[in-house]
Amino acid sequence: MIWLFFLVSGVCYGGWSGRIELITQSAISAAEGAVALSFKLIGVMCLWLGILKIAEKSGIVTFFSWLIGPIIRCLFPSVPKNHPAIGAITMTVSANMLGLGNAVTPFGIKAMQELKKLNNDRDTASAGMCTLLALCTTGFTLVPATIIAIRSAAGSTNPTEIVGTTLVVSLLATLIALGVDRICQLLTKRPARRRP
Repeated sequence: MIWLFFLVSGVCYGGWSGRIELITQSAISAAEGAVALSFKLIGVMCLWLGILKIAEKSGIVTFFSWLIGPIIRCLFPSVPKNHPAIGAITMTVSANMLGLGNAVTPFGIKAMQELKKLNNDRDTASAGMCTLLALCTTGFTLVPATIIAIRSAAGSTNPTEIVGTTLVVSLLATLIALGVDRICQLLTKRPARRRP
C-alpha cells in the first residue's frame, strides 16, 4: 500500500505540474539501470558461489562447521546434538560469515524447517527459532561478498574498503541481538506473578 501510494502520488504530481514525460523517462532509465546492474551482479555472484563450492569441496566449510560447532550447540541448547537442524544452522552461519547473502537463504529455510519439527507449539516460535532469526538478521560477516559485488558492479574504485567496518558492525549487531534474545528467553521463562 505504501509503494502504491508513492507511485500514484508521483504520477498525479507529475501530471499536475505538467511534467508527466519525466515520469516515463525516469521509469525507463530506472528499469534499464536495474537490468544492467543485475547482469553485472550475475557474474560476480557466480564467482563467489563458485568460491563457496570450492571451499565446500576443499573442506573449508567443514572446518568452519567444526570451528563454530561448539558455539552453535551453546546457542541452541534445546536442539539434540546430531539433529539435522545443527548442520543446517552451521551452514547458514558459515555462509553468512562468507558474506554470501543469497546462499544463506536456502540454508536458513532448511534450518527453520528442522527447528519447526522440534517445536511442540505450532503457533509460537521456539527459542531456537528466535535465536536463528536473530543470527540471520544480523548476519556476522567476515567477507561481505555480496556488498563488494554490488559496489564493484556500481563502479566503485575500491569496493573492498568496507570490509573492516562491516566486520565490526556485523559483530556488534550479532552480539547485541544474541544478548537481547537471551534476555527475552530469560524473561519469558519466569513464572507469572499472581495478582492479589
